Amino acid sequence: MTDTAKAGDKLRVHYTGKLDNGDVFDTSEGREPLEFTAGSGEIIPGLDNGLVGMEVGEQRVVTVEPEDGYGEHDPARVQSVPREAIPENIPTEPGTQLQVQTAEGQTIPVVVAGSDDTHIQLDANHPLAGQTLHFDVTLVEIV
Repeated sequence: MTDTAKAGDKLRVHYTGKLDNGDVFDTSEGREPLEFTAGSGEIIPGLDNGLVGMEVGEQRVVTVEPEDGYGEHDPARVQSVPREAIPENIPTEPGTQLQVQTAEGQTIPVVVAGSDDTHIQLDANHPLAGQTLHFDVTLVEIV
């Protein structure tokens, strides 16, 4: 068993992810620890890199800038769609999560970003794009 976490190790961590304003966007509290292989791309790079060198039982705050998390918010990923192109039974309130199909048949998640009388803005950016993320992490186990 290794003393400190390194790439290739299977890690189990408890975490709480917060935004700059302190709002919690995700946590493992009340659940099993998150299990993943370090350095394998299973989690965002900034958090993955921030765990290297941790010892079992160690707690750390890992700050992840957008470029090492979910990327910057890309205005090109926000599309304005004519209201009549969306079936009436589909909710269009801002914040509603929907799935749309691309011309190539790929399904992608979008969020209703806004609307006016004639169009609805659909945002295909990850909801945490452009955000600096702060993770309170405890390394529970190196498996």
